[in-house]
Amino acid sequence: MTTSSRTLQDLFGTFEREAFRLETLDDYSKSGNIGAYYAFLAGEPQPDDYNAGWVEELRSHTGKGKRIYRVHILRRPLTDYLRFELGWGYQKNMSGGEEFFILDITDRPNPLENVPDFWLFDSESAAVMTYDGAGKYLGSQVLPPERTAEFVGHRDAALAHAEPFTEWWAKYGA
Repeated sequence: MTTSSRTLQDLFGTFEREAFRLETLDDYSKSGNIGAYYAFLAGEPQPDDYNAGWVEELRSHTGKGKRIYRVHILRRPLTDYLRFELGWGYQKNMSGGEEFFILDITDRPNPLENVPDFWLFDSESAAVMTYDGAGKYLGSQVLPPERTAEFVGHRDAALAHAEPFTEWWAKYGA
């Protein structure tokens, strides 16, 4: 699905200051860590090495002073997948320096209705993520430079309406 000669992987390898991610789905369970998700559902403890590869990648970036952060748009009650992602994934990824924010639309309109999942790198390059209806990742499309400002605006709006994950989790987490 990538229509540019640059790929999402290229952008991860070359960003210099920051990488931002917007998550909009309630379920990504068909996109990876499927075994861990089923272990979570079965009530098993989180393995010590859960998400170790991603945490190492995070540390390689954040150790150089780069910022990696995301906003997840969600509503309560949380789906099983969101309880897994926030309880296992976010908690673990924070140990690698990733920052998380929650835009809870339970009692308010979504200020980013119809905005897709995306990554934004250094406010210069955006890649839209595509998923099927079951949360399976289908691919990404690196957008042309003239579309970047649109996604900078989406990032700024998401952050303006979100709160830090740790504060939100203290109120609503499992």
